[in-house]
Amino acid sequence: MDRQCVPRGPCPRRFHVQRDLLRELKELVWRGRDIHLVVQRARIALLAHEGQGSEEIARAVGWTARAVRKWKARFESDPALKTLSDAARSGRPSTVPLAIRCQLVRLACERPNHEIMRFRDVWTYASLSDVLAAKTGCRLSTSEIGRILRFKEIRPHHVAQWLHCEDPEFLPKAEAVCDLYLNPPRDAVVVCVDEKPMQALQRRHPTHVSRDDGAVRYEYEYKRHGTHVLLAAFDIATGKVFGQVLPRRTAPALVDFMEALARRYPTQQVHVVWDNLNVHYDGKDDRWMRFNARHGSRFHFVYTPKHASWMNQVEIWFSILHRRIIRYGDFGSTDHQKNEVEAFIRHWNKSEAHPFRWTWRTGHLKNHRQTATPAADAQVPS
Repeated sequence: MDRQCVPRGPCPRRFHVQRDLLRELKELVWRGRDIHLVVQRARIALLAHEGQGSEEIARAVGWTARAVRKWKARFESDPALKTLSDAARSGRPSTVPLAIRCQLVRLACERPNHEIMRFRDVWTYASLSDVLAAKTGCRLSTSEIGRILRFKEIRPHHVAQWLHCEDPEFLPKAEAVCDLYLNPPRDAVVVCVDEKPMQALQRRHPTHVSRDDGAVRYEYEYKRHGTHVLLAAFDIATGKVFGQVLPRRTAPALVDFMEALARRYPTQQVHVVWDNLNVHYDGKDDRWMRFNARHGSRFHFVYTPKHASWMNQVEIWFSILHRRIIRYGDFGSTDHQKNEVEAFIRHWNKSEAHPFRWTWRTGHLKNHRQTATPAADAQVPS
């Protein structure tokens, strides 16, 4: 007798699946968009319907034969798609009544009442526990309060800043600035100009770098070595920066800086975006009117709305400069800091210069006469 014909065990038992359910199982497997475990269990049911044994199915789906037999039996006892999903777990019953949870959420969504919680403007978990105990007689631990509020994504201790702009011309000014950024004039240059005050700070002791995890520790105390100011112009098309570090910010110093900027663009029309600082206006000496007359009226000055200097793209670059050079810098003199800042400008223009992607729009403000502008929401580097 041929050895291949010798039976090696009982034939696998085939269980019948109704036609409609069989079609649903096939669609579930073919789509493969459900939970992976549910799809695998559907494959087990289909293979069992075709007459394959548990060991063979286990090799096909990569499971153990015991798990295959378990889900075959479960599906056979209740042939439905819902059987393929995990049964609901009972878990530990909740020890905090629903009414107490609702009262906690209600408290967290209100400001502290000074009649029962004096000298506090922002909730903490401990203060919420105290007030909840006074109102309901049920005291919850701070960890339990934290779990409840995190599940509801409520953060009563979080404080965000925003700035209310009362400029009646906010929308026209914002539209003019955004239009320059998004649709710059052809054959013209758009530059963002601003000033950044800087302190030259020297740490009293050297900065340490941990050999274990690379953490940086720098001395809290420092020595002051004076201040100076960086005047910078950011070209929105190329991302290059023209900057000068000067002892102080004065109107004549700014005029000299703009004269140097005019020499960089000797023939083009130049649109200058800057804020409402006093030296950015003509003043008694008509400084910018006379400046523009000297350069054939090539310069066009565009002012950001009041309290909206964040619309000036050079502020983005100032943020990069601050994080990279100034924030953790250790400068023994103003000249040392000046050299570092000017070296970074040269490095930026040579290796990293790129335009920023402007994402802020004024469309959602057109129906509002007064606008609350977020303090840092407009600029996103590309």
